[in-house]
Amino acid sequence: MSADVNMSVTGNAPEQLSVQQKLSTALGLAGLLIMSLSVFNIGFQPKILWLTLSLVFVAAGIIWYTKASYTHKPEGIKNDGVYFKSLTNRGFWAYILGLVFTGFYIVLYFYPSLLGLNSEGANTGVVALFDPLSKALSGNPASQWFVYGTLYTLAILGFGFKFLWKYRHNSYQRLRTFSVMFFQLGFAFIIPEVMARLNGDDFSLPYYNLVNIWPLNYYNFEQYRVDEFISAGTVGIGLLIFGVLSILVITPILTYKYGKRWYCSWVCGCGGLAETAGDPFRHLSDKSQNAWKLERWLVHSIVVFIVISTTAVVYSYLRYDDYWLSGTAFLISVASLLTVVFAWVMVYKRQELQKDAKYAAIGFFVLILALIGLHFSGMSNNIFILEAETLRSSYAFAVGAMFSGVVGVGFYPIFGNRVWCRFGCPMAAILGFQQRLFSKFRITTNGGQCISCGNCSTYCEMGIDVRAYAQKGENIVRSSCVGCGICASVCPRGVLKLENDTPAGRINSKEILLGNDVDLMDLVNQNK
Repeated sequence: MSADVNMSVTGNAPEQLSVQQKLSTALGLAGLLIMSLSVFNIGFQPKILWLTLSLVFVAAGIIWYTKASYTHKPEGIKNDGVYFKSLTNRGFWAYILGLVFTGFYIVLYFYPSLLGLNSEGANTGVVALFDPLSKALSGNPASQWFVYGTLYTLAILGFGFKFLWKYRHNSYQRLRTFSVMFFQLGFAFIIPEVMARLNGDDFSLPYYNLVNIWPLNYYNFEQYRVDEFISAGTVGIGLLIFGVLSILVITPILTYKYGKRWYCSWVCGCGGLAETAGDPFRHLSDKSQNAWKLERWLVHSIVVFIVISTTAVVYSYLRYDDYWLSGTAFLISVASLLTVVFAWVMVYKRQELQKDAKYAAIGFFVLILALIGLHFSGMSNNIFILEAETLRSSYAFAVGAMFSGVVGVGFYPIFGNRVWCRFGCPMAAILGFQQRLFSKFRITTNGGQCISCGNCSTYCEMGIDVRAYAQKGENIVRSSCVGCGICASVCPRGVLKLENDTPAGRINSKEILLGNDVDLMDLVNQNK
């Protein structure tokens, strides 16, 4: 005899897995088992058949589980007892899954030979299992990155279907999920692989994930990449120019119009995986003030790190090799751009910055210019004291590998699905800076309708206390907000609304609609 322990205030005990859910889980695990067994060089022949079975089993298992879980659910978004399940509330299975993810990333980054990668001959193991698919797309044998890219894309597509089915009654969630699935499958996976078929003896185009923008693709302006772009002729130079325009033109314009959500929730592969495969863990994000302070200092320090690293790397070859841009002109351009941005913020936007943000901006700005000045004064041969390669390799290991991969995804079940986006992603920090200070995007609130249920704060994957804003009827304009819209989706009263409007009046911390210190008619007239 057994009894369910019910701690839910709703009076409903957490649901147990149904027969269909158990069978679908077993089917998906069977697909993963095929891949796992291939690591031990079990002779799966023909490989194309076993690879197809493996991928189909995983995809079919996810789809079947999704249909069994949500088909008969009524309209609306349900939490489904996430706080009472071991996997989604930092229980035993959450730590097991975290260890599996972390171990996979460590092997992927540092021990690819264990997966069967062989740079001197034919691949073996799981890498060899993916050879037929890789040759069909690019004409080349698989690498550990192709295996990872395939699994990454499969996860976004499979769990994207799950997300679509769960949030099928919300048009905004459907649209942005279709978007991340489209960009991952097309621009991040298939197109770069097919582009590799263009390569030959007289033409070499570097692998280019069109979804990644600097500083996510921190390697994009290294000398070997620039040389490959130039040697590829018009197409390569076009991609190189696109990479520069993405930073200086495309990103600022789109962020001004739509906020950082256009990238972080609609295009980015990291965000795509977080929103689909990571959706069951979104409530685990730390909402404490200490976490918020750590987030601000850590993510912006990483931005400074990548600016220094990239500047040093580019200068290291511009000062010696014969490019149209000299090293000196490049350093002056970087210093001038940073000066313009810093001056604009301090003159026009300083009232919108916290005191510590002002101090940090001044400190980082002085640090970078001082290091550039030391170089021009002749006191240091290297642009930033350390050699460019040391800076690049340090960033690649600490941030590009350990933080974004091992921690960023491996710790989904422990710290939530956006730990990388929140604490480590320099792209998110740059977009957040633009969103906070000059974007038209905001989340408007109707404080009079808020019942303080806390759903919005609970399911904010970026750790924002949304309820605190909603209770006061205050617009939500935060650098970290990725505009996923889940807070508005789970609100039972329709208090929250994602909007793009004029930048005026976005940050209204003193305009509390529930108080008596605001001229309401004046506000109405201003908004006409």
